[in-house]
Amino acid sequence: MTAPHAFWLAGRPVVGAETFDVTSPWDGRTVGTVGVPSEEQVEEAVAAAHAVREEFAATPAHVRAAALDHVARRLAERTEEIARLISAENGKPMKWARGEVGRAVSVFRFATEEARRFNGGDAQRLDTDAGGQGRLALTRRFPKGVVLGIAPFNFPLNLCAHKIAPALAAGAPIVLKPAPATPLSALVLGELLAETELPAGSWSVLPVPNDRMPALVQDERLPVISFTGSEQVGYAIMDSVPRKHCTLELGGNGAAVVLADWASEADLDHAAQRIAAFSNYQGGQSCISVQRVIADAAVYDRLLPRIVAAVEAQVTGDPSDDKTDVGPLVSEDAAKRVEAWVREAVEAGAVLATGGQRDGASFAPTVLTDLPDGTTLAREEVFGPVLSVRRVNGEAEAFAAVNDSKYGLQAGVFTHDVQAAFRAHRALEVGGVIIGDVPSYRADQMPYGGAKQSGVGREGVRFAMDDYTYERVLVLTGLDL
Repeated sequence: MTAPHAFWLAGRPVVGAETFDVTSPWDGRTVGTVGVPSEEQVEEAVAAAHAVREEFAATPAHVRAAALDHVARRLAERTEEIARLISAENGKPMKWARGEVGRAVSVFRFATEEARRFNGGDAQRLDTDAGGQGRLALTRRFPKGVVLGIAPFNFPLNLCAHKIAPALAAGAPIVLKPAPATPLSALVLGELLAETELPAGSWSVLPVPNDRMPALVQDERLPVISFTGSEQVGYAIMDSVPRKHCTLELGGNGAAVVLADWASEADLDHAAQRIAAFSNYQGGQSCISVQRVIADAAVYDRLLPRIVAAVEAQVTGDPSDDKTDVGPLVSEDAAKRVEAWVREAVEAGAVLATGGQRDGASFAPTVLTDLPDGTTLAREEVFGPVLSVRRVNGEAEAFAAVNDSKYGLQAGVFTHDVQAAFRAHRALEVGGVIIGDVPSYRADQMPYGGAKQSGVGREGVRFAMDDYTYERVLVLTGLDL
């Protein structure tokens, strides 16, 4: 028996009286045992964050930047170890787990840079009207208060980084709640933060169970909530605390549009490879994985067999094997849900081009055509390795098909036409349009978030810092301007 992993309460390691096991979705083995914070310990963490908020907001930028830089460097040093931990607790293939660590390194590095330049102050002359003569307005940003970060299982390190790093860079204390299925990566971040000189209380990592989350959400000492997860839970949070500031990064059913000009053999091969890879990476458990392909009739018949072949070439199996492209879903229940949705679609008239089989928590990479509009797969986020391919006639019909969804996270458009790119940017009701690639591209410094039911607010380090802070104006009077 190994000792339970400590959680992090106001910057110090604590082992709870109760514990739970974290198990591998691939083989069911116990990956680690984690302490559960008691209600009293949660209260202590929240009280400490609330008490330190003014001190932390006034912490010199170089102190916060040094701490963030330390975490970035230590993550890089421990890449292989942490990648294996992600793979074990999440089922993510090692090739993607290593990439996730690299992205988290970048997030903390970007936060280091932003901590140094954020809040420099914008000056505005007010003597543009006679009543403002001799007056200058100086605008700076200040933290709204303690951030409650609620992270999902699918990127157990990087999406925790996207909560912690911008909060600390902006001088806002944070209480992080990782996903119960995958808390170990977040606890590693706690280890690295504990090596820094950040004020006690400025951060905690608390693996509390989901049924205790509402109490944290309702706590008035946590005025900012940053949530990544399902549409249902995210909007339930927002509805329950209408006077709090909520950033919600929710679901999607990402579409990849292939327009008629993307027509050469090389073009179609490239599109098929990217579509196959990013409908199945992370087991399809990404908000911006490719779920829908919308192909112009001029290229559809040549593109579809290429997609099917590329999907069938995806290597499935043990996520610890470097050759594996597609591992298991997070649980057998998740795979059973995907199986049921595929069965419903086929019974309604969809054609199964490849895949469709489940083995425990694993689901075979799957391609469907002729998917009826009313099916669950057509309307909801599958969060599994399932792809539908649809034929359309022309750009206008393609863009209308993208928008025929309650979601609007990102879309990809394969085209060489720069005018079509700008038309897509104007027409598509999404938070991001990726030209010449799938919707799954995300750079961690860019603004990232959705429209419609895909959420509110933006992640991406600088943009999250804006969300966690507010503008306060200072007017100086009697100046010779």
